[in-house]
Amino acid sequence: MIRARTTWAAATAVLTLLGVAPVAAHAGPQPPGAISVPALPNAAPDLPPGWRITGTGDARALEWRSPRLVVPGDARVEFRHADGRLLGVPEPDRDGRTFRLPLGDTGPAALGALTDLQVSAAGRRLDREPGAAARERRRPTEAPPAKLPPPLPAGTVDPGTPGRFGTTSGEYTLDPVRLPGLPAPVEMRGLVVAPKGATGKRPLALFLHGRHATCYVPGQGEDAVTIDWPCADDARPIPSHRGYLEDQRLLASQGYVTVSISANGINGQDGALEDGGAQARSSLVRAHLARWADWAAAPATAPAAVRRGPKADPSRVLLVGHSRGGEGVDRAAMDSLYPPPADQDGHPGRARWNIRGTVLIGPTAFGQNPVPDVPSLTILPGCDGDVSDLQGQLYVDGTRGVSRGRALHSAVHVTGANHNYFNTEWTPGLSQAPASDDFWEDPEDPGGRDPVCSVDSPTRLTPAQQHRAGATYIAAAARLFVAGDDRVRELIDGTGRRAPSADPARVLTHAVGAGRGAGFLPDAGVKVTGGRLCSAIDPDPAVACLGEDARGSSPHFAYWGPERETGRGAVALDWSAPGTATRVRPAAPVSLKGARSLALRVIVPPGSTGTRLDVSVTDAAGRRATLGTVRADGLPGSERTASYWAQELRVPLAAAARAGVDLRRVTALELTPRSRTGRAWLMDAYGWQAGTPQVRPAPLARVDVGRTTVKEGDSGVRTYRVPVRVRGEKTATVRTYVTDPSTGAVETRLVTVGPGTPGVDVTVKVTGNKRFAWDASHDVLVKAVRGSVVGSYSGGVTVENDDPMPRVSVSPVADKVTEGQPLRWRISLSQPADVDLDTALLAVPDGDARPELSTKDVDQDWLLETVGEIPDGEVPLSGLDWFALWVSVPHGESDAEVTVPTIRDGVTEPTEYIGLRAMDDEGEPQDPVLTGTVLDAP
Repeated sequence: MIRARTTWAAATAVLTLLGVAPVAAHAGPQPPGAISVPALPNAAPDLPPGWRITGTGDARALEWRSPRLVVPGDARVEFRHADGRLLGVPEPDRDGRTFRLPLGDTGPAALGALTDLQVSAAGRRLDREPGAAARERRRPTEAPPAKLPPPLPAGTVDPGTPGRFGTTSGEYTLDPVRLPGLPAPVEMRGLVVAPKGATGKRPLALFLHGRHATCYVPGQGEDAVTIDWPCADDARPIPSHRGYLEDQRLLASQGYVTVSISANGINGQDGALEDGGAQARSSLVRAHLARWADWAAAPATAPAAVRRGPKADPSRVLLVGHSRGGEGVDRAAMDSLYPPPADQDGHPGRARWNIRGTVLIGPTAFGQNPVPDVPSLTILPGCDGDVSDLQGQLYVDGTRGVSRGRALHSAVHVTGANHNYFNTEWTPGLSQAPASDDFWEDPEDPGGRDPVCSVDSPTRLTPAQQHRAGATYIAAAARLFVAGDDRVRELIDGTGRRAPSADPARVLTHAVGAGRGAGFLPDAGVKVTGGRLCSAIDPDPAVACLGEDARGSSPHFAYWGPERETGRGAVALDWSAPGTATRVRPAAPVSLKGARSLALRVIVPPGSTGTRLDVSVTDAAGRRATLGTVRADGLPGSERTASYWAQELRVPLAAAARAGVDLRRVTALELTPRSRTGRAWLMDAYGWQAGTPQVRPAPLARVDVGRTTVKEGDSGVRTYRVPVRVRGEKTATVRTYVTDPSTGAVETRLVTVGPGTPGVDVTVKVTGNKRFAWDASHDVLVKAVRGSVVGSYSGGVTVENDDPMPRVSVSPVADKVTEGQPLRWRISLSQPADVDLDTALLAVPDGDARPELSTKDVDQDWLLETVGEIPDGEVPLSGLDWFALWVSVPHGESDAEVTVPTIRDGVTEPTEYIGLRAMDDEGEPQDPVLTGTVLDAP
């Protein structure tokens, strides 16, 4: 059998974009009735326990089997190197434990040389053995439970209070729809909850659940839960869309018509989609909105469940999405304003509705391209065990500087909330199907309780408490974004007020946008003295914001794609004595005119207390004023939480006015530590004033990246363009990342698109020859920077190999030796290849029943390296389950040798034999059988 060694970037390029993923989602499950292919013996001798290579030819895959059930979730399951580099996104088997990364004809490079692999989902390791946490814990004693921070003052209004209306409910089922990339139709099903007795048109709130298991067999437990579609005959669909009934009833009591829609048909099929199903979910949402627009125009045509309530007003829509549903409704808001290309959209046509805002609950952000001109509220669960890196923070951070900055984008951090319990159908004791706490703890690690998120910690919320907090902040978004009640803003914009209905949850908020105006943004070319400008995404500890000693991670620094990503950073402060200022100087003077306060978003380490910073500003004339002192205590956090989260700290600007500072031309911001020691990170600072400005979406350019496949060719150099579509009449800026499949290097550049520009002109050069190589892919990622939105954010050029694989022959070099000497064979190729090629020689029983070479006759270190373990007793080499000899012919060369090192054991014994049979690329044995003979030493 032949396989290749090349760079991992090239090997996995056709499987998944380098680093996309976030972070990240399962690929599609095997179809019902699919048969798992058997493993090849000793396919990769150095793979860790639980890993193997399965199948042959196009069915070849890198497989990992979990020792426990992996509940289907929203974060991508990813195979990674020990150093964190992405290998690819595997496909789950129906058993919920087995994951396969298809290799097909690409074959991963240097697989046999790998000594460590990881399986992760949104930064959370899935492949740790039971009890590993206890063995690896750095601290010998268990951390004490975290303390609850004191409650904030109550706000002026409480949106969690039920309204004056009773409610009515019912479901509708329409004909299913077909969506691009999904082989099976997707259901059109909705649960409606509406106010009783309400007159006139009422605003509409639509809920979309996330990626959860789709089917279950009643009474069979979690092992009978699957994520396929359609469900098997003996299984029932999991009604995830019924899990927001409490939220719907609260909104309906306040006068909203609500509908929660089912998306099992997408969840069961989105593994093959490059964007994790975001576009499909957008199409489904807009297909429902189109029906509601029809029913608003012709109420008599509506289903009975819709007619029971008042008429919905499509001009006032709130979208609520949980997990991948959050990314789906964000894309739906984008597609409603800036239509996607018709060939990738399951609902082409003009939007007949107006989305006033979105609520994103623990959302995925695979594309990291939020809609800047639609207000949003993102709920970040502090104990999220699924989307555990809290990548949804990028729906706030990613809007900075992209458009006019008038829309409010709020992050709501809820200490002690997990991912699942916002949906009652994902909550044990409340759900129809088996459900679980996504913040998983090791049952074999008695000291492994988490001080923040264990169920007995005072900071952990009960399911009822968590759902009540979620409902309250959904209602807050509806009241501000749709109803326009500015009194609610203080609950979600970092002012530091709480909604009593969410008690006892400890909730902190911050925001960007809402007319905050120009500010100090570390990504905008600032100069820093006294501290350092650090990178959110860079593996180099010298420039990374968080070092290896960080206990936990930061949502602001959630991984996106490129190993070194441009345009995301912070200002890092580290002091051992008070008094040394860190000065931040923007590239151009900042105007704070008209602002009441300076709002800073500052991270301090989780669990820290008493960080104090003096805040000063200086104008263009050198006039300086100290505005005041801000103080911050760290969030409750642990090694397993993403608690390096920026708190909004405000300081009045009155002192600057008294000192005569020209707030129209502020040239420097200074932060001077007053606490004895500490660390902090400045995310940004803006001028803040009260009020919620009206939002009018800007005419942004929309960019969509495609993928094209070309042949390598036999000679010459050809240039190919990545298919990129740009729509819009305004000039805009995006950033592109192009991955070289040979080196894995990423080239990034800013690109101007719009009228009079060439658009996103990404070209790659392909050199043709007549030597065999694997398919390669030049992958492209695009992110919005200014005046733009990006829909399909990933694509590229896939180069197909069009040369035959070399023929392989095996000949003896020394196939008859005295014990203590090595047996040797030469593997030869008919011609060199452009990739390393591996051949497998399988040990087979001797056909003449002669004495066989055994585990006691060979070098024991070699045997351990080859097999992975030394069996008890004496076993013929042909009797080992995982024995094969692999030899690699390096690229550009035509032969290599393989050896079997025998030992001189001093025992009188007969002549011994070993039979070896080469395997072709399809895993079929080839004749003849090669025989090695070992003579007893005299």
